[in-house]
Amino acid sequence: MARTEDKLSRRRLQTSTATTIISISLVLFMLGLLGLIVLHANKLSDYVKENIGFSVIIKEEVKETGILEFRKKLDLEPFVKSTDYITKEKAAENLTKDLGEDFVDFLGYNPLLASIDIRLNAEYANNDSLIVLEKRLVANPIVKEVFYHKSLVELVNQNIRRISIIILAFTALLMLISIALINNTIRLSVYSKRFIIKSMLLVGATQRFVKKPFLLRSLLHGFISALIAIILLGLVLYFSRQALPELVDLQDIDMFLSLFGIVTALGLIITGVSTLFAVRKFLRISNDKLYY
Repeated sequence: MARTEDKLSRRRLQTSTATTIISISLVLFMLGLLGLIVLHANKLSDYVKENIGFSVIIKEEVKETGILEFRKKLDLEPFVKSTDYITKEKAAENLTKDLGEDFVDFLGYNPLLASIDIRLNAEYANNDSLIVLEKRLVANPIVKEVFYHKSLVELVNQNIRRISIIILAFTALLMLISIALINNTIRLSVYSKRFIIKSMLLVGATQRFVKKPFLLRSLLHGFISALIAIILLGLVLYFSRQALPELVDLQDIDMFLSLFGIVTALGLIITGVSTLFAVRKFLRISNDKLYY
């Protein structure tokens, strides 16, 4: 009879532990999944911004050696991600493809000028920075003019700001919900052991002595839950890359290692803090309220 009760108690304890770990794992997985979305959205916004460039039109009398020297100087600038030298002939060839007919034969000469197409680093892809850069480039004696789509740049930045605000608000909301869920899970787990806590106090154990095993067990559960969440996130990344190979260009191993570290830290911090508060509550609670 005693052995049967021991087995039942062990099964209940194992079931309770498994339920706690699975619950925390799922919550951490959802947080990690949102983190992946945020990181990919940030990379995507940088990718879009870095594909917004402008053309520096070169004066006709400038020789090619002067243009190439100017391009080398541009490549060293902090705002430049990449440059592409477009000769008069290449510009005419590109326009002919777009028009579907050879306008050079029709006009009898090539009216286009050589240019340097510049792709900016993401932090400089906004109208304020572009205005400053435009003034700086136009001041160069070999530059005729600088061309870019001002309305497109403003539209892209506005949409990115709106999406960022929505994602930030959703992240904050999910974070609060996740903390509440993990906290309730931990409190229920500690609640089931409230009589053990009081019994330990009655035999002379200090509060620190009582808290220690609960805290260590909770940190272990948090670490295991974080590992499970990381494995699930790894599977999501693997299958997403299989389904959408284009995501490879937006992904960075350092980015994922940082995310996995944050998930692990959240698992340890939230479970540890929740356990301390829950145990403290039952350490201070009166004997009459243990049955409620």
